Amino acid sequence: MTRKRDWARFNPETDLAIDRRIDAPVDLVWSAWTDPDRLKQWWVPRPWTTPEIEMDLRPGGMFRTVMQSPEGERFDNAGIFVAVEPKAWIAWTSALLPGYRPAGDAEHCGGIHMTAGIEFRPDGAGTHYIATVLHPDRASRERHEAMGFHDGWGTVIEQLVEIVTAMKADAR
Repeated sequence: MTRKRDWARFNPETDLAIDRRIDAPVDLVWSAWTDPDRLKQWWVPRPWTTPEIEMDLRPGGMFRTVMQSPEGERFDNAGIFVAVEPKAWIAWTSALLPGYRPAGDAEHCGGIHMTAGIEFRPDGAGTHYIATVLHPDRASRERHEAMGFHDGWGTVIEQLVEIVTAMKADAR
């Protein structure tokens, strides 16, 4: 069986990854990831918020988030989904816009073009969650890492865990 993480060869010079086990079934983790109302609750580290999300969950479909700082500054991030395999993996890029149009400069995505993939693997009663982020060059990876990639993405995974834990409790 091909591992989804193999969709692109990981290059430590240009890529970043986070690998976690979430104590909730894949169905719940997938739902928290693909339902815009749920995604808004955990997508950015608090006290930041995500007041707007557009998701057309299909290859070529829009994936747009607006992140808002506590001071009200807004950051619009636009791109498209490049792959969607329900309850298994999802990938998106900021380098392309709907219609597979090249995005041009990276101003619409926080200044860094990237392609990201999330793998959702059953792990007993839980989910093995693997996030891999590809950058066009080492400088972009270093910039993303310096912006707090590991802390930020780690924090939002913990916020995701809060959401799926509540979903799990509601399902009982």
